[in-house]
Amino acid sequence: MKSILITNAAIVNEGQIRSGDVLIKRGKIEAVGGDLGGRPVDLVIEGAGKTLLPGLIDDQVHFREPGYTHKGDIRTESRAAVAGGTTSFMEMPNTNPQTVTNSLLEAKFQRAAETSLANFSFYLGATNDNVEEIKRVDPVNVCGVKVFMGASTGNMLVDNPETLETIFASSPLLIATHCEDTATIKANEQLFRAQYGEEVPVRFHPAIRSEEACYRSSSLAVALARKHGARLHVLHISTARELALFPPGPIAGKHITAEACVHHLFFAEEDYQTQGAGIKCNPAIKSAADRAALQQAVREDRIDVIATDHAPHTREEKAQLYFQAPSGLPLIQHALLSLLEHYHRGIFSLELIAEKTSHAVAELYQIDGRGYIREGYWADLVLVDLNRPFTVGPENVLSKCGWSPFDGYTFRSTVDATIVSGHLAYHNGRLNPVENGKRLRFLR
Repeated sequence: MKSILITNAAIVNEGQIRSGDVLIKRGKIEAVGGDLGGRPVDLVIEGAGKTLLPGLIDDQVHFREPGYTHKGDIRTESRAAVAGGTTSFMEMPNTNPQTVTNSLLEAKFQRAAETSLANFSFYLGATNDNVEEIKRVDPVNVCGVKVFMGASTGNMLVDNPETLETIFASSPLLIATHCEDTATIKANEQLFRAQYGEEVPVRFHPAIRSEEACYRSSSLAVALARKHGARLHVLHISTARELALFPPGPIAGKHITAEACVHHLFFAEEDYQTQGAGIKCNPAIKSAADRAALQQAVREDRIDVIATDHAPHTREEKAQLYFQAPSGLPLIQHALLSLLEHYHRGIFSLELIAEKTSHAVAELYQIDGRGYIREGYWADLVLVDLNRPFTVGPENVLSKCGWSPFDGYTFRSTVDATIVSGHLAYHNGRLNPVENGKRLRFLR
């Protein structure tokens, strides 16, 4: 593994920005300082005029392997991640077969070790009948248990009250929930089918996957966590109403935390007019007022982390009628660039972006040796040029599906380089996949 010296960068870390150098040896950060030149290294990366952040840790992605690899797979989507500055990911269990046993979980870890350019972990999925598998999961080697408390694929909807009680009472590690109330969604679907038949306009998606559906489910999850003292993380909050469930303040000491996703922070319901099912996702992108409330919640620490819920589908699948078009967006390659747009607009600071995409994720999941630019930590870093525009187009989208909801959008920033566990995995628009990422470990 080559030694690397990054010089003269604006280093964003732990609430501060300072100019300096970072020395990387044997995969880890050996030194951070004002002038580290003169030491023998294999590679020098000039960071003058550029900004160095800890690599993003995305705690919610769907890479589609096994079972749906025509949409994406661990190899392709991890490359898209690295090109966008994401150095570690945690992947969801709704694959085929579903990752609902420890043996199937370990098979995904083995596959990622063979093909993933980024660091990785995987969730064990909960069902109505696999509580014993959940009890056996290894907290040191697995990021969490995923519970779909809303409509989902196959038997992964956990709607048995006794099962939910048992999971919240006995899970040995963090419970991550998708919260939407199925009964509310089904009732809303019937109302719109009565008016439009099968040709419901996609603009009604946020009325079907409504605020009420979200709040009913997320409030239930919070109540169960409080009752049993469980470690709960509610994924992809999409409404202003839900934010009252989560107190503001730093993540340290919290047992109930919340996540926002980049698309809920960027798009709003008026974008259905131009994007159609391209931005159909669950939970739905809602009003501009909800978006503004989420942005404020990030600033005041009601929202603890920012993720993507990266979920690719083919163009052909997305071109179907509303009820047939699947939900999910390919986002991971442009997540950081979209957040940097909020920096340019004066909504988020660079320090806040580093906190919500890396520091806080590492603290929430108790990740060993990652999430900060600290001596002795793994070198997971992203170097960005805040003043070099990048236009998204089919020629530079790396996700296997070949498209992005940002197609044609010109971001004001560019990812210059991404370092994964000390390996220069992406630089100047080119991937360097000669070394794979590593399995995340957790201090539990």
